Amino acid sequence: MTWAVTMDVAEPVELYDAVHRALLERTGGVVDGLLVHLARQTADGFQVVEVWESREGFERYSAEVVGPLATEVLQGRPRTPTVVTPFDVRGLVLPRAGIAV
Repeated sequence: MTWAVTMDVAEPVELYDAVHRALLERTGGVVDGLLVHLARQTADGFQVVEVWESREGFERYSAEVVGPLATEVLQGRPRTPTVVTPFDVRGLVLPRAGIAV
């Protein structure tokens, strides 16, 4: 089942930029199960919106790749809590990828 999440992070958007850059270097932008990733700056920091093929794929990638990499980028500085809001996808169309849910 297609599954999505928003993550609101009260950190400077430059933290997102650094983590995103490092993730692209490590993965080449290829992440099994990830359908859509987008981010935007907010008044309090930044927000990430992702759509996944499954919740399990998101949880595995977060635990095995994003979490450890964010810890590296923060260089020992504590993380601020992230507000995670999961939701079921009602519709998704990515014409160039041939995806229509």
